[in-house]
Amino acid sequence: MAFEGLSEKLQGVFKGLKGKGSLTEADINAAMREVKLALLEADVNFKVVREFVASVKEKALGEEVMASLTPGQQVIKIVNDELVSLMGGANSKLTYSPKGFTVYMMVGLQGTGKTTTCGKLAKYLKKEGKKPMLCACDIYRPAAIDQLEVVGKTVDVPVFTMRDCREPDRIATAAIEEADRLGCNVLIVDTAGRLQIDEELMVELEVLKKAIRPHEILLVVDALTGQDAVNAAEGFNDRLGIDGIIMTKMDGDSRGGAALSTKKVTGRPIKFVGMGEKFDALEPFHPERMASRILGMGDMLTLIEKAQEDYDEAKAAELEKKMRKNAFTLEDFLEQMGQIKKMGGITKMLEMLPGMNQAQMKGFDAEKSEKEFIQFEAIIQSMTREERENPQILNASRRRRIAAGSGQPVSKINQLVKRYEESRKVMKSLMGKGGRKNRMFRGF
Repeated sequence: MAFEGLSEKLQGVFKGLKGKGSLTEADINAAMREVKLALLEADVNFKVVREFVASVKEKALGEEVMASLTPGQQVIKIVNDELVSLMGGANSKLTYSPKGFTVYMMVGLQGTGKTTTCGKLAKYLKKEGKKPMLCACDIYRPAAIDQLEVVGKTVDVPVFTMRDCREPDRIATAAIEEADRLGCNVLIVDTAGRLQIDEELMVELEVLKKAIRPHEILLVVDALTGQDAVNAAEGFNDRLGIDGIIMTKMDGDSRGGAALSTKKVTGRPIKFVGMGEKFDALEPFHPERMASRILGMGDMLTLIEKAQEDYDEAKAAELEKKMRKNAFTLEDFLEQMGQIKKMGGITKMLEMLPGMNQAQMKGFDAEKSEKEFIQFEAIIQSMTREERENPQILNASRRRRIAAGSGQPVSKINQLVKRYEESRKVMKSLMGKGGRKNRMFRGF
């Protein structure tokens, strides 16, 4: 989970502050020492940590906080505001060329997931109503062109290649002409990388930049590399003048040092974060939402947006109608479980809920829960239509037959029926609460 270690430590520090009716300077100093250690352990840049702690301490010792009825909460608010500021203040959106045709030049070191990210960005742009094309300008890495073609096919986006050409600037220039001919309005250029920044790479990228004049240069960095990612961002920015950063593998980075350091060190915003391997696992980066997650306050806005992406008005109305008639079936239950899987599974949903701290998350067996989903699906699919629509008829002999067909024990079938009954009761109780607003969450 992103920021797991930092989040756990900071929440521990603030738990102690919340219980005090008043704070002394000694209390603030002790808390700030713990905050400083937590940030350093999270691999945040030392200079960034020093400035952050100094700023928080100065504001926390202000008269307004010290005289407040809830000084602990005031300190948490200050830390939250400073975290938001540290990560850029607000979401930095992609910009598009006013001429109608936009070129994004993707740069980064090898192993950061640059080629896959090109596909993720293309899929995101398609959702935004754009018509993107990918261009293969990595002429060195074995099978790089083949990989981009596979990526393009997966996200259903055309890919421009010139396999015999060894000049990336010529390839990209020809790609712009082809994209225009095909009616595409965005070109995403996948460039070569190296294991480390070197002069040859930078010269090649500078030539390419001059030839195609990209609307934005987007640097792809691996969150798991911590300060190495920050150093790479600084190096690319010094030579190329990057416009934004896409941070991959954020879902696996328990420390978060790169995300908290990059903006401060380079002055360039994080625009997207990769939160999984799937091509739809690219999320716009919202500093205020990320700060909220770090401090254990959840991220309901992202949760709602994810639900809305898969929200079907017609199905919701049909489900509501069924509930009013008390006709919620196992088929409907299966469909609701599928909606949760689309949103990234129970674990990702829990991470976004306010008050869900690390200790509670550790008590939740995500792997077991996901496995249970698969087992329940097999059981329901082994039932007849009549059994799915009316679970009350599931007597002992029917349950034994279903167990044999699904490869699950009878006890698991009993567990499914119990879970279904509990879900049905919860959904029924929600029918009169919140009206239309709650529709997309009925069943979650």
